[in-house]
Amino acid sequence: MPTGRLRGYGLALTAAALWATIGLFYKGLEGYGLSRLTIVFYRAAVAAVILFPVLTIRRRAWPAIARRDWPLFIAFGIFGVAAFYVVYIYAIALTGVGVAAVLMYTAPAWVTLLSIPLFQERLTPHKVVAVVLAIVGCALVGRVYNLDAVRLNYLGVLAGLGAGLTYGFYTLFSKAAQRRYDAWVTLAYALALGTVFMLPFQSFADLRRAVAQPGSLFWLVLLGLGPTLGAGLAFNGALRLIPASNVSIVATLEPAIATLLGWAVLGERLEPLQLLGTGFILAAVVMLHREAALWQP
Repeated sequence: MPTGRLRGYGLALTAAALWATIGLFYKGLEGYGLSRLTIVFYRAAVAAVILFPVLTIRRRAWPAIARRDWPLFIAFGIFGVAAFYVVYIYAIALTGVGVAAVLMYTAPAWVTLLSIPLFQERLTPHKVVAVVLAIVGCALVGRVYNLDAVRLNYLGVLAGLGAGLTYGFYTLFSKAAQRRYDAWVTLAYALALGTVFMLPFQSFADLRRAVAQPGSLFWLVLLGLGPTLGAGLAFNGALRLIPASNVSIVATLEPAIATLLGWAVLGERLEPLQLLGTGFILAAVVMLHREAALWQP
C-alpha cells in the first residue's frame, strides 16, 4: 500500500484513539459539578482559542476564508459541531452511553451513502460488509445485548440517530472544506462557529464555575488539546489521504478503544462479547486496507 494511504489509516486510528479518551475527561470534569453541555462547549471553545493564534503566528496573517465558503463553514459549525455535540449529549442522557454510541456509529452508513454522489466514491461489496461489521461490532461493544442495561425510548433513539447523521455531516463537511483549505484552518473555523452556535444553550453560572476552579480549567485545556484538537487534526488529515467512508469506518474503533481504556484505567467490566465486537471492527478496518491495496493502480 502506498505510504500516503497507510499514513491516512494511521491518522484515522490516531483520531479514534484520542476520541476514545473523552469518557475519561467527562468523568473527571463532572466531578467538578459541570454540566455536560458546558463541558462540550468548552471542549470546542478551548481548541478554537488555541488554534487561531497558532495559525496566525505560523502564517504571519489571520487565517481567512473566502466569502463564497462561509455558507459551507456555517453549516459545518451548526450541523457538524454544535448539533452533533448537543444531540449526542442528549442521546447519552436518554438511552445510556452504550446505546448512544451504537446509534452514533451509524455514521459510516450515512457517510458511505452520501459520499457516492458528493465525492464519487465507489460502493463496493467489501465496503458494504465493512460497514455492517463496524455497526454490529459497535453494538456488541456497547452491550446492547444486555437488555437490563439498555434504556430505549423514541426521543433517545431519535437523538442517537441524529448524532450519527450529524457525525456523518462532520466527516462530509471536513472533506468538502479541505478541497480548498488545510486541516488546521478547516478545524479552527468549524470549532469556532460551533462554539458560537452552542452558546445559547449555556448557563452563565456553569460557564463561570468552569473557569473559576483551577482543577476543572486544567482538565478542560487538556480536553481541548487532546481529544478535540489533536483528534480533529488527525481526522482531517486522514480525510485528505483516503476516502471519507473509509475514515468513518476506521473511526468506529473509538468505542472499542474506550471500552479497553475503561477496563484498564477505571476497572470497568470487559465481557467476551465486547471483545468479539472489537474483533468485528478490526476486521472491517482490515477489509478496507485490503480493498485499498487491490484498487490501487
